[in-house]
Amino acid sequence: MSTFENLDPIVSLADQMNADEEPIVLINLFTVDATDEDALLKAWAHDADFMKEQPGYISTQLHKGIAGSSTFINYAIWQDVESFRNAFTNPEFQRRIADYPASAVAKPHLFKKLAVENHCVA
Repeated sequence: MSTFENLDPIVSLADQMNADEEPIVLINLFTVDATDEDALLKAWAHDADFMKEQPGYISTQLHKGIAGSSTFINYAIWQDVESFRNAFTNPEFQRRIADYPASAVAKPHLFKKLAVENHCVA
């Protein structure tokens, strides 16, 4: 099973799951021993199969650091916090977390898009 850590030392994922925002983006930063990368990918794919069937799920993409990095980022879009919370706290999903290798450290955090004039839209 992987270790969970807060990406933000001030606001935990548990705090965020009490918010009322929509839509949201989950960014989950994973680090893992290089020897456990295949196990991480297998566990992540198993989780992704479950999540994509949940109400409010929109999409996901996994990224891997380059040049020999064993750092991964999962970027997942959800309709709202409530949908993510329901999926994340689902007992089936919680059971699947045990499939991650012990060397994996996950740092999930929820975000919302921002509008910045001349650069991006919310």
